[in-house]
Amino acid sequence: MKKAIKIMAVGVVLALTTGAYAADKPAKKKHQTKLDLYLSAKEVPAFLDKNKDKVVLIDIRTPAEIEYVGHTNLMDKNVPLHFKDFSKWSEKKKRYADAPFNDNFEADVEDVVKKKGLSKEDATVILMCRSGSRSAYATNLLADKGFKKVYTVIDGFEGGKDKETKHRTKNGWKNAGNPWTYKNIKEKMYFRK
Repeated sequence: MKKAIKIMAVGVVLALTTGAYAADKPAKKKHQTKLDLYLSAKEVPAFLDKNKDKVVLIDIRTPAEIEYVGHTNLMDKNVPLHFKDFSKWSEKKKRYADAPFNDNFEADVEDVVKKKGLSKEDATVILMCRSGSRSAYATNLLADKGFKKVYTVIDGFEGGKDKETKHRTKNGWKNAGNPWTYKNIKEKMYFRK
């Protein structure tokens, strides 16, 4: 028993000193990725701090989400996976309709990576959406395009819904106590080309 405890303690120390970060594989299939690289929102700031020159953090939410819900200034760029069509309504989802996907998504992500002096083969990309499903989908898109190290933030910017209140207070960037703001920095915002 003592030997097992010593081995576990050594493993914990090694993980902490080597900068090992990894959230558990999400239970929901739509939050899982081909690359099996996951971070919780709580882990991201330390991960960025330890690896800042090799990591790109991209918030893939819509520009409206960025402006009205907030974002972190730790992100390198907002590159939306898709947009909203505020002229149409989705009866099924009871909200404004989703517009087509961003046709420039992969190229825009690659531009952000290149501006940091990295390539899709050597960069570590972290994708964050609202709750983890869009970022998982986007991770798979990038993996199919040759990106090797793409993490998804499993709980996203706002986190999961509390079962009783139906509000997003369970986890996520905002609820982890991570830095965030409503103040937008033009260079980090997305503009369609």
